[in-house]
Amino acid sequence: MLLCTKIRVDVSEQDAAALEFMQGKCRALYNWWIGRLKDGEKWPGWKIAKASLQESKQHDPELCQVYGKLLHEVYFRLDAAMQAFFRRVKQGEKPGFPRVRPRHNFFTLCYPAMYLKIEGDTFILPTGGRGKNKQYPNIKAHLTEDPPTHFKEVAISRDAAGRYYASFVAEREEETNNNNRVVAFDLGIKTLATGANEQGRIYHIGGFKGSQYYNKQLDKIRSKRDKCKKKSRRYIYLSKVYQRVSQKKRNKQRDSLHKASHLIAHKLVERTVVIGDLSQRQMVAKQHQERKKYLNRSVYNDWGLYTFTQMLVYKCQLYGKELVLENERNTSKMCSGCGNLQAMPLWKRTYCCVECGLVMDRDENSAVNILARFITRRGSHTPSVECGVLHADQNSVEVVEASCPTQV
Repeated sequence: MLLCTKIRVDVSEQDAAALEFMQGKCRALYNWWIGRLKDGEKWPGWKIAKASLQESKQHDPELCQVYGKLLHEVYFRLDAAMQAFFRRVKQGEKPGFPRVRPRHNFFTLCYPAMYLKIEGDTFILPTGGRGKNKQYPNIKAHLTEDPPTHFKEVAISRDAAGRYYASFVAEREEETNNNNRVVAFDLGIKTLATGANEQGRIYHIGGFKGSQYYNKQLDKIRSKRDKCKKKSRRYIYLSKVYQRVSQKKRNKQRDSLHKASHLIAHKLVERTVVIGDLSQRQMVAKQHQERKKYLNRSVYNDWGLYTFTQMLVYKCQLYGKELVLENERNTSKMCSGCGNLQAMPLWKRTYCCVECGLVMDRDENSAVNILARFITRRGSHTPSVECGVLHADQNSVEVVEASCPTQV
């Protein structure tokens, strides 16, 4: 199984200038091709486009100072972006033509492993040019951690704070897990994940709690920046502050998602993990259309459910667990006791069945229904829910006793 290990690297000012120069030239070449394609030129494929690299070097001699493999990667990315565009058009989806890369974003540099050297904690990256024509010497970056062995590719990136990272792609053996238990999770908005297993235990896994604070800070910075003249000193300063705060928010959010996904994929004993595949965007959009309210950005981005699902995919594979996507349509509306369907708007957090009198948290009820639906499809018994609750957030994990769902 292929896994990516991201390690921070320390570079000198001269090496940082070389990285910025090469990524700028790669981005310019990428944007130049995007501009040609937007003007109506047909995409010839990566082979024919790559053959035109020498003409591009004659037009812009500075491209000779960029390592050739990095320039080749530009054409591979263009081809992947265009093939995805053609696929969306063929399937009748929203096309989404490839966009140009903005200057403030770092164009990731991908090096094949066979052209790299590691001497102790020093990582040597080649640059373009030869002899007297070599403008930038080879980059010597210092790794802060030990890299994985037998890696295949390395991607150099930079965050908003100006720190550089090397992502190593390497093979890793999968772990085996012989436990046949099942746990089902309902991904939500108020709570990141609420789960139930066959033995009746309920799991509550909290997500990132500081999104409102950071959203307010970002709104204030953006409001101040919009009052400044573009490209003025204060405008540039506030833009850097905005990027730094945004990066800090993203780092904390991803840290929370990593801890939650690690808890499910590694700490829990169940071998099979079932999650619902209902679109959060569709669910929230429908609710806001009913109330005729403006759709806030935090509804989509604060939890990061797509990123959380992708983390679960590779972590479950790494730790030898099976991840199953189950259709969760009407699981929040259906009673887990009698199967009665009733309306459950998002603001209503407790499920009160009008038929059998079941009183239960709506996320717990949905998790039990997802588990029962999966077990029924597999051909086994339907579990009953009782026992305790496990709470987890970005800072702590604890197990506490909880009252069972009651019938009144």
